[in-house]
Amino acid sequence: MDTFKGQVVIVTGGAKGIGRGLCLAFAGAEAKVICVDVDDPAGAAILKEGESLSGTIHYVSGDVSQNAVCESVVKDAAEAHGRVDVVCNNVGIQPTTSYLPAHEMTEAMWDRIIDVNLKSAFLMAHHVIPVMQKQGGGVIVNTASVQGLQSAKGVSAYAASKGGLLSLTRQLALEYAADKIRVLAVNPGTIDTPLVDEALEALGSDTADFREQMAAVHPLGRIGTPADVANVVLFLASERASFMTGEYVNVDGGVMAQGAWA
Repeated sequence: MDTFKGQVVIVTGGAKGIGRGLCLAFAGAEAKVICVDVDDPAGAAILKEGESLSGTIHYVSGDVSQNAVCESVVKDAAEAHGRVDVVCNNVGIQPTTSYLPAHEMTEAMWDRIIDVNLKSAFLMAHHVIPVMQKQGGGVIVNTASVQGLQSAKGVSAYAASKGGLLSLTRQLALEYAADKIRVLAVNPGTIDTPLVDEALEALGSDTADFREQMAAVHPLGRIGTPADVANVVLFLASERASFMTGEYVNVDGGVMAQGAWA
């Protein structure tokens, strides 16, 4: 198990799903975790869960698609702890009302998905990179998606946001390699999160039956868990991955290996 004792980790969209898994894993590895989310009840719940861990979790309520929020989160973390070692740009939305052909999607919906899923990663990088440069390095890990590599019908904005996030990962990695700032990404497949629950509800399908179908798509025969993703992210953020940057890792049960998933 990697230890992140003394390290400061920011996780956006950290109160539920994959983000919750990241916060708990980093705090369990002795890190000081700043969890940023807009779901305050979920934020309160993760604070409670974090009490028994060897690290700490601090919850910040805020929408990281807003520049002022990102600036404040980074500034407050750096002032409180003297550094920011890891940023996990994890926040992501795929509203059930957004499953539409591109010509039927509203501009407002497109903008909201792009702002939350992609712009937030740029904003967090924009504010944290000067901190990392000053301290001599750091790691940024972006939660992208298999949707950034292959896609499906009805998800134009989501697919564009995740493809853009992978491209941004590569660009930032090159831009800041000399500063010893590593930038990486993970591409989850279907992960058991509230986002999946919302999609199932919108489809109106029998939840148990549809979950079995989703599991069958994955060569490993199951859908993933937030812990599956967290295990990979902690490795990427650790010194064991010190010669990795500009890359992504698929955490997808094998769906990309078979060439199609939708």
